[in-house]
Amino acid sequence: MSAEYQVHGSVAVITLNNPPVNGLGHATRSAAVQGMQQALADDAVKAIVITGAGKAFSGGADIKEFNSPKALAEPSLHSLIRTVEESTKPVVAAIHTVCMGGGLELALGCNYRVAMPGAQIALPEVKLGLLPGAGGTQRLPRVLGLEMALNMIVSGTPVASEKLANTAIFDVVFAADANLLESALAFASKVADARPLPTVRERKVDYPNHEAFLQFSRNTVKAMSGPFPAPLECVECVAASVSMKFEDGLKFERERFLKLIQTSESKSLRHAFFSERQASKVPDVPADTPTRAIKKAAVIGAGTMGGGIAMNFANAGIPVTILEMKAEALEKGLATIRKNYENTLKKGKLTQEKFDQRVALISGTMNYEEIGDADIVVEAVFEDMGVKEAVFRKLDQVMKQGAILASNTSTLDVDQIAAFTARPQDVIGTHFFSPANVMKLLEIVRGKATGKDVLATTLALSKKLKKTGVVSGVCDGFIGNRMIEQYSRQAGFLLEEGCLPEQVDKAVEKFGFAMGPFRMGDLAGNDIGWYIRKRRYVESPEITYSKTADLLCEMGRYGQKTGGGWYDYKAGDRKAYPNEEVNAMIVKHSQDIGVVRRKISDQEIVERLVYALVNEGAQILEEGIAMRASDIDMVYLTGYGFPLHRGGPMFYADTVGLPNVLGTIERLARGRHGEAWKPAPLLVKLAAEGKGFNA
Repeated sequence: MSAEYQVHGSVAVITLNNPPVNGLGHATRSAAVQGMQQALADDAVKAIVITGAGKAFSGGADIKEFNSPKALAEPSLHSLIRTVEESTKPVVAAIHTVCMGGGLELALGCNYRVAMPGAQIALPEVKLGLLPGAGGTQRLPRVLGLEMALNMIVSGTPVASEKLANTAIFDVVFAADANLLESALAFASKVADARPLPTVRERKVDYPNHEAFLQFSRNTVKAMSGPFPAPLECVECVAASVSMKFEDGLKFERERFLKLIQTSESKSLRHAFFSERQASKVPDVPADTPTRAIKKAAVIGAGTMGGGIAMNFANAGIPVTILEMKAEALEKGLATIRKNYENTLKKGKLTQEKFDQRVALISGTMNYEEIGDADIVVEAVFEDMGVKEAVFRKLDQVMKQGAILASNTSTLDVDQIAAFTARPQDVIGTHFFSPANVMKLLEIVRGKATGKDVLATTLALSKKLKKTGVVSGVCDGFIGNRMIEQYSRQAGFLLEEGCLPEQVDKAVEKFGFAMGPFRMGDLAGNDIGWYIRKRRYVESPEITYSKTADLLCEMGRYGQKTGGGWYDYKAGDRKAYPNEEVNAMIVKHSQDIGVVRRKISDQEIVERLVYALVNEGAQILEEGIAMRASDIDMVYLTGYGFPLHRGGPMFYADTVGLPNVLGTIERLARGRHGEAWKPAPLLVKLAAEGKGFNA
């Protein structure tokens, strides 16, 4: 049922009922309009209450109908709000828990609003590259004032109802122990005979010297919004609430909304929004698959990764024990964790109480027997199969039955790791990204023997740890690192052909990446890539690489940790300074291999790096390593700094058009290192069919 209608004495109650957040889909809007008509036609009904069933008043638009004709079908949200606003009987919005987007716009169309404390009030449309499209930019300033409304609309950040209690948005915020429905019915009875009925649209936005404030806001928002047009459009619409008549302001808002919905930036943000929700869905693992309880965790290794992983568990309230073989390494790891928390405390992002709780949840040991009762153990040791083997054989001996044995490997074969145990069904890959306590991505690697309950548990755990969990199959490098290898290969070839690190990084960062490949290498440690390449030279001698990165490592320049890599770094300064010696080495290497250096455009740099990702992503999709193109996009948006406004590599390729992408790849295949550009069969097939990866 999408909305229920009941009469309590002389008050009709319309309850939105579209789980989980009472999204205002077509059926819900239709039922609400029908309820309004029924109440208006009944002489015994003197007032109307609109509320929401379950855990929300309304979260706004129904995301299941996004981008479909139903979203605009009559009655539209505008029509529903107009029906409510033109009611001849008072309409009271009884708000609880969640009142966001179209839900808040509906409430603002009511004559009165009453609320429970703790309700989250927001117009978050800007986070999807949009603006409130059903009167939110016109009505919210009329009840909250220009400044507060503008801040809420431009940021999209929720505000607790009790913090708005002294504004005109609410007539009453009830006590925490009140019964919302009973209190709302009493309020509705009290205002049943009040006339004229108050409407938000008749209020004025009064702000002295509003032009100066709005110009200051435009300047500030423009500086902060980067490539996204929506925040600035929000300012213009809120400005219209001051300068235009209400109906003209509504019309202006609608025009801006329809313009934004067509932008590539909004399409990218909406793609990311849906992709994140899709990522946790595995076709052969139903939503009701039983999960294992995770009440206690262990981490093997107190290094940078191990410490960061342990912090994730503590942040989620799960006690965690870190195991190290050497007392000095354990003490150093625990001290680093404490220092990280102290820095967060100093910045005011953590209370003393939370600090004490989290530090107390992390303990250390040098004895495997002391971690045997953990529900999950995450191995975070050196990326070497021999080292992993020793750890997993030991874990197999000491861990209790039913414990999940997870490996934080970034490239190695999870099936081979599972084979070191007598319980391969309990083994899974959990590839955290550095710094593990900050980065959102968790690549969850499903082995051929991994139990469905283990996969379901790990996906649920990723949410508890506030991570975006993306499932990958087993292959060398999984989704992210397998693709980044092709990106890095092209970056190396660009150096040989005429670029210097700074030009490549600047071109890619201008495109929108958080960091170019050479700054990224310096941050991660160039020795890590060197170690992996040495393995590749033996296992896959047919794959060619530029030797520039090897020569850099032979100079002892591993990156920020050694004070210099592709660039120089100064103490306490993360800025990358070009190094003449490194640049001379690159130029000399080109001479040594007989390559005449040439001028390379930024466009070529971006195309070669991004299309290398796309081509390998298509291969990964075809092999079933990734379930969906959108999963690949989530890996790159949340783990590799791919520009959010471009939606991820596969979505970006769809935007450019796969025939165009394929044409460039085929041209590159005829050039130097053409073997690196064999077009993926799936890319060829989809381009011929006129389809996209995300179709």
